[in-house]
Amino acid sequence: MTVTSIVLAGGLSSRLGREKLAEVISGKSLIERAISSLSSLSREIFIVISQKQARSSLSYTYPGAKTVVDLYPGKGSLIGIYTGLVHSSNFLNLVVACDMPFLNLNLLRYMVDISPGFDVVIPKEDDQTEPLHAVYSKNCAGPMKNLIERADLKITGFLDSVKVRYVEKEELDRFDPQRLSFFNINTESDLKKARMLAARENSKRKSRK
Repeated sequence: MTVTSIVLAGGLSSRLGREKLAEVISGKSLIERAISSLSSLSREIFIVISQKQARSSLSYTYPGAKTVVDLYPGKGSLIGIYTGLVHSSNFLNLVVACDMPFLNLNLLRYMVDISPGFDVVIPKEDDQTEPLHAVYSKNCAGPMKNLIERADLKITGFLDSVKVRYVEKEELDRFDPQRLSFFNINTESDLKKARMLAARENSKRKSRK
């Protein structure tokens, strides 16, 4: 199945106080880690940045991905997903946040594999969903736009309008029992933990050789 990957990189990073996507973990920036992981799933990868980022002097050009700008300024993650869907040339779209350094390819592939017949495939556990680690079809763009035009920016507010497949706890346990897929970086403490986890994983990998 052909799928586009959409990386949301337009967050404010207010708690960290600086751009998240450039933070380095095990020799790669967060955005490079995301692109590297997703490149084995998608030939088309979009990085969605904010209009403020687009006006800055920083470069947001990365090999293997195209950068696009939020269609509406300062409106949050729903706009980022919608923007990615508008630009995508594929019906199926895998959406992740750029601050998730431990994407699990087996879980992502599974989510894509079970997506036929559904417009959204989204992890769910204890009534908590992970909308920034989900598969969205092009059919979601219309309901999303309706929410945006009503200034209702709740990221899951359109789910009642489309066909949804939840990835339940038992399925998540098969692929990612520690739930590292959903670990995201908001603070210095998160960044420190991510570097520690990555170093530990690198040590395990070397010991197996």
